[in-house]
Amino acid sequence: MTSTDPTSLSSEQILNLLPHRYPFALVDRVLEHEPGKRAVALKNVTINEPQFQGHFPGRPLMPGVLIVEAMAQVGGLIVTQMPDLPKGLFVFAGIDAVRFRRPVVPGDQLLITCELLSLKRKRFGKVHAEVTVDGALVCSGELMFSLVD
Repeated sequence: MTSTDPTSLSSEQILNLLPHRYPFALVDRVLEHEPGKRAVALKNVTINEPQFQGHFPGRPLMPGVLIVEAMAQVGGLIVTQMPDLPKGLFVFAGIDAVRFRRPVVPGDQLLITCELLSLKRKRFGKVHAEVTVDGALVCSGELMFSLVD
């Protein structure tokens, strides 16, 4: 896919849509994107990421909280291009039924799939998210977010 594919987003386009910056920009590329419905994205996990200095020396594991944050960022991409939503910062309002199935290590490529479940009063949303590595489920759950004034 090229950056001219209307269903994909490059890293530059992602940076224009999300407020996150290094070291918290956790979406490298979007493979499929249906604004207001769903998105499928990639996160390449590399040993050069700062969390691996301390999590854990000799056995680097991606922290679960960063996996959940990557899922949330993909969820955010679903709503950022919806024209009828107010502009502002969407933040976590809750997480439900999140389960981690296997460790994520440097060299893994996360395939993150999010689907919008609901959007209420244009301020509160819920997505279902799943993360796989090489076809194996790594993490799944529901994430809620709200618009901060």
